[in-house]
Amino acid sequence: MSTEHQRYSTENQSEAIGRYATERGFEIVRTYVDAGRSGLNIDGRQGLQDLLGDIEGRKADFSVVLVYDVSRWGRFPDSDEAAFYEYRCRAAGVNVIYCAEQFENDGSIGSDVQKVVKRRMAAEYSRELSVKVFAGQKRLIEMGFRQGGPPGFGLRRQLVDERGASKGLLDRLQHKSIQTDRVILVPGPHDEAQIVTRIYRNFVEGRLKESEIADSLNKQGVRTDLRRLWTRGTVHQVLINEKYIGNNVWNRGSFKLKQRRVRNDPQSWIRADNVFEPIVDRALYDAAQAIIEARSFRMTDAEMLVALRRLLDRKGALSGLLIDETDDCPSSGAFQRRFGSLIRAYQLVGYAPERDYAYIDINRALRRLHPSVISEVVDGLERFGGRVVRDEASQLLIVNHEFSVSVVIARCRETAAGKLRWRVRLERSLLPDVTIAVRMDGSNIAARDYLILPTLCMDEQVLRLQEFNGISLDSYLFETLEPLFEMGERSSLKEVA
Repeated sequence: MSTEHQRYSTENQSEAIGRYATERGFEIVRTYVDAGRSGLNIDGRQGLQDLLGDIEGRKADFSVVLVYDVSRWGRFPDSDEAAFYEYRCRAAGVNVIYCAEQFENDGSIGSDVQKVVKRRMAAEYSRELSVKVFAGQKRLIEMGFRQGGPPGFGLRRQLVDERGASKGLLDRLQHKSIQTDRVILVPGPHDEAQIVTRIYRNFVEGRLKESEIADSLNKQGVRTDLRRLWTRGTVHQVLINEKYIGNNVWNRGSFKLKQRRVRNDPQSWIRADNVFEPIVDRALYDAAQAIIEARSFRMTDAEMLVALRRLLDRKGALSGLLIDETDDCPSSGAFQRRFGSLIRAYQLVGYAPERDYAYIDINRALRRLHPSVISEVVDGLERFGGRVVRDEASQLLIVNHEFSVSVVIARCRETAAGKLRWRVRLERSLLPDVTIAVRMDGSNIAARDYLILPTLCMDEQVLRLQEFNGISLDSYLFETLEPLFEMGERSSLKEVA
């Protein structure tokens, strides 16, 4: 099943398979389930991966696989993929039987033709559903409703009912639960809105660079909406985002049918202007865009490439993040607009990366981020009444003199197929009771989620994580550090005389 709204789907399938087994005299010895996972690719399908692994690893204690119907392998865009997984089972000596189909999977021409048709129908169902969902999201954007994503610094998500009446603000990680409710963006706290305006004024009127603005905010103790330090890149994102003048822009990038992520041409963006309450004056915003555009438009193509080549010579690698963090270089967006894509610009300066990452600079940025993560952990534990000291020898956090905590940051890597991967090195020599692994998002700027792991339960020195890892690891993944803070929570009790 692909969503929690289909929570009875797997139960219904299991019941039908059980009846079929009883009628045919089969004994069910093992069950493989993928609950709440998309069937568009095998990533995240831990049940299917375990099934194939057990069969091909000769660990299967069964000779037949009962499948509800042909589409349960998945609604893959390439219908041959489902056939491939069935073939892998048969090649390892395990037969496949479909319990809810009107044909026997006996290898006859009739059954093979029906399987081909049903696989193609499953793929077409996904394609048609994708088209309908996109059309519905496009319409909601044009009506002025927000479609996913955090609101950003200085803004908040407000829930409204079908009549447009406010139902309150949504906190981070909260989502609407009623289908007819919608989400819009509204100005956040007054001090945050003032900071956004100040960023624009410092940039336009004060002629400060993004890096200078970031340094000033950090010195004042101001943090981003994700409670991170400001960088040139995060300030730049505030300066170029139209949501601060009330515009709703969507479809900058696509990930349709769980295939490779693509960055769409601006002509493909879906937009609705003046639908949110702005917190930045339009004239001020336009002035900022003019400055940003002038930085690249006043340079010829050759001059831009010279700047990019200089950066490559200094750093030894290129990435969109690295470009945006460099003062004497046009923004990554400028290179995309001028040359069609960053990859094309890379080719013109003789750089051919396997992936668009500058590993050295990302690692440096993550090392700078580590102290702020430690501070976030300490502040959260103390907010819940815990007491934290840092052991000078091991650098572990000792909480309430009861358990120790190690904090590591896991850089996100993208495979050639567009899949996200993380590697977590466990400090087993220090034997902390709990390891917090901060999994960074695809841009390696903000935390995606947190692995709060009882270290002594793990035998590996290094964990290699995917987006979905099965219940043995994913049960320790959390979107916030609140579960850790609750572990350290202490309450004062009145003394009994």
